[in-house]
Amino acid sequence: MRTSPWAIFAIASAAVFLVAVDATIAVAAFPALRSSFQGTSPATLSWVLNAYTILYAALLVPAGRLVDLHGAQRLFLLGLALFLLASAVCGMAPGTTTLITARAVQAVGGAVLSPASLTLILRSFPPEKRSAIVGLWSAAGALGAALGPGAGAALIELASWRAAFLVNLPLGALILFMAWRHLPKMAGADQGERLDFPGIALIALGVAALTYGVVQVEGAGLLAPTVWGPGLAGTALLLAYALWARGRSTAAIDMTLFASRTYALVTVASFVFGIAFSMMFLSSFLFLFGVWGFSQGLTGLAVTPGPLVVIAVAISSGRIVARVGHRAVLVTGGVLYAVAQLWVSTQVTAHPAYLTLWFPMQIVGGVAVGLLLVGLSGAAVSGLSPSRFGVGGAVNNAVRQLGGVFGTALAVVLIGRTGAGVEAFRLAFQCLAALGLLTACLCLLLPGISGRTGIKLAG
Repeated sequence: MRTSPWAIFAIASAAVFLVAVDATIAVAAFPALRSSFQGTSPATLSWVLNAYTILYAALLVPAGRLVDLHGAQRLFLLGLALFLLASAVCGMAPGTTTLITARAVQAVGGAVLSPASLTLILRSFPPEKRSAIVGLWSAAGALGAALGPGAGAALIELASWRAAFLVNLPLGALILFMAWRHLPKMAGADQGERLDFPGIALIALGVAALTYGVVQVEGAGLLAPTVWGPGLAGTALLLAYALWARGRSTAAIDMTLFASRTYALVTVASFVFGIAFSMMFLSSFLFLFGVWGFSQGLTGLAVTPGPLVVIAVAISSGRIVARVGHRAVLVTGGVLYAVAQLWVSTQVTAHPAYLTLWFPMQIVGGVAVGLLLVGLSGAAVSGLSPSRFGVGGAVNNAVRQLGGVFGTALAVVLIGRTGAGVEAFRLAFQCLAALGLLTACLCLLLPGISGRTGIKLAG
């Protein structure tokens, strides 16, 4: 019996939600890890976070190519099984070496799972529904990322840091069983085609080097050799890939993707929005916890309304995209985001004003993020053939993830120091407003794209 597209969506989105929760839940576990492994330096412990971030960003694009070649259902099951196995090892790790290694394996599983889940839902729905469904899929991931630290804080208070990883197992096992039983088998589009191993290596190493350089900003400073050295190396490797891929039909990333003005602009806008989203996320937690004095658990609860609004907007905005197209939705989202952050930057003080300031900002910001998630994710795949869904979606996702790493580093530079005051946070909120406006300006340059048909109308 044929599985309902909505059942496929539920399975795929639940897995992405799980991976997104895990990506941020470790942030809440970090203080507990320091207490548990007191003989380990903070720099070493930071690799519990960094190993996941670097590998996940570096492997998304190669994983997307694997999905296109070898089938989404098979790689979805493989990625989820690997992710769950690594989660179990994390929860039982006797020391930091095992924990960091298991986190790296988790990243591999998550990187395979993400493009596989996107391809599953894109191939299950007709073109006229893809904008809305991709927005919902993205919103599920955003909700997981936003709820991760709050959920982690609660679990750690009730049990220990190990629970933050072991919590993946019950839900993950259910998703794996449902996926095995119900997901349709989807053959790869190019079964006889060989993988571009040199290209995959150049991409993975290039993104890994760039990400490594960015995550070093927190400890070493912006001008340290450990920051710009890997950054230059990563840039050189990616440029080398661009030369390698020229004219190769079997390249890991088909560079003709970027010949589309729409895809190129959406990818740049996704990078900028990735910076803004990650920086907003970390800034909110640091401000509520460090300036307004909220407890860790209360901080997690206080930032929950925003993600809930994102989900509500994502559900309803698909119809808006179908009527007015991606460009109008994206520009509106970018402007709303900028307005919300600029308003907070001018009104915020050291005295808590959650109901009159922070809560309204979350509502407006949630609307903006919901519109941007739906618009960017939908526009990125709007003109792609089914055989390119995996790599096209993975490239866009990887670029947004890389932007997220830059956003975290920028937030740490501006407000990461102990005792950062209101003025430092005002500057951070102003930077967020500027990023929102830049996203809107980039999207204003987009040619008209019909959200209903996914076909470029002009340009």
